[in-house]
Amino acid sequence: MKSKYGRTIFWTLALVTVFLMLTACGRSKVGNGAQGGAPEVAVVVVQPERVPVVTELPGRTSAHLIAEVRPQVSGIIQKRLFTEGSDVKAGQVLYQIDPATYEAAHAGARAALARAEANVVSIRNRVERYKELVTINAVSKQDYDDATAALKQAEAEVEANKAATEAARINLGFTRVTAPISGRIGKSSMTVGALATAHQGIAFTTIQQLDPIYVDATQSSANLLQLKRYMAAGRIKGDGPDQARVKLVLEDGTPYPLEGSLKFSDVTVDPSTGSFIVRMVFPNPKHTLLPGMYVRAIIQEGIAERAILVPQQGVSRDPKGNPVVLIVDGAGKVEQRVIAVDRAIGDKWLVTSGIMPGDQVIVEGTQKVRPGVPVKVVPFDAGQKGSTEAGKTTQPPAKPVQPAAKAK
Repeated sequence: MKSKYGRTIFWTLALVTVFLMLTACGRSKVGNGAQGGAPEVAVVVVQPERVPVVTELPGRTSAHLIAEVRPQVSGIIQKRLFTEGSDVKAGQVLYQIDPATYEAAHAGARAALARAEANVVSIRNRVERYKELVTINAVSKQDYDDATAALKQAEAEVEANKAATEAARINLGFTRVTAPISGRIGKSSMTVGALATAHQGIAFTTIQQLDPIYVDATQSSANLLQLKRYMAAGRIKGDGPDQARVKLVLEDGTPYPLEGSLKFSDVTVDPSTGSFIVRMVFPNPKHTLLPGMYVRAIIQEGIAERAILVPQQGVSRDPKGNPVVLIVDGAGKVEQRVIAVDRAIGDKWLVTSGIMPGDQVIVEGTQKVRPGVPVKVVPFDAGQKGSTEAGKTTQPPAKPVQPAAKAK
């Protein structure tokens, strides 16, 4: 029994010894393989570029003009003279209110005006006669003064009747409810035979002008302050014809084909959100944009004359969350840099600090290197053919390691 237990211990120790020898041999192979050549990495040489600085803002569309159609006189609606959902022109008749009572009022006002005008003629002739007779004392001066006062009173009555006639004419015209603006008309809330009340709270219908159309977007006040700071430092050029150029992306992700312009920025910041309204105007000849649609506005804020751009795949985060990149220094070794990024421009980051022009930023092969390790540099191929090969060579293949171990 003891002999069997001893043999078991012997063979166990033998297997452990063999395992340790194989492990040591493998380590020596890997070490020799690493010494056989530095890993390859694909790099991008950073150079300053002239790029537009754009901001993408969420927004909603709103009509350029909105008019609620309400009656200005009371009466029964006789006709509706438009098709719901159609385009109407300013001045087009939309509803006809029963005009009978207003025609009668207009006729009465004209008759009163004619009577007042006839009375003026008689009194004016009397004044003219008294004017000649008073010079020869044929009539008293009191009679002349009375006639003159009567003339002025009659003329005032004429003016009052003219005003009454004009008011009656205006009210008669209000029986024809017309479109105040041109645009797309909505549904009608009143039907033929309904009673309309002057200045009622419920609108007959609503007209919206859709061409052009507004886009109201919200922008953070902090971003505005940062933009002004960059402009003051000369990093962004804020003037020029391209500054106010605005593009639009629809809610399904498709770009809107027509460009818009920046109208104005609100002067008040919403204290609950820390943002303010930016209004833009876009042409909308085909009525593609409808009020209330969600869109994304791409505003070109300025031009960065010497922008530093780094591919996003070359930027990672350290344990503290800071963006970092790996670069190849002058000695051909890897160096880690903490950078500051402003925004994404396409598939690249706009870097504000941490990188200088001429630095070689590692884009591919970062997983196989660490700071201080010498590397072999190959240019990064944006087409990913060369860069993929460089990424593969960062891991030493198994076959070249074997000859190195045998040579040892």
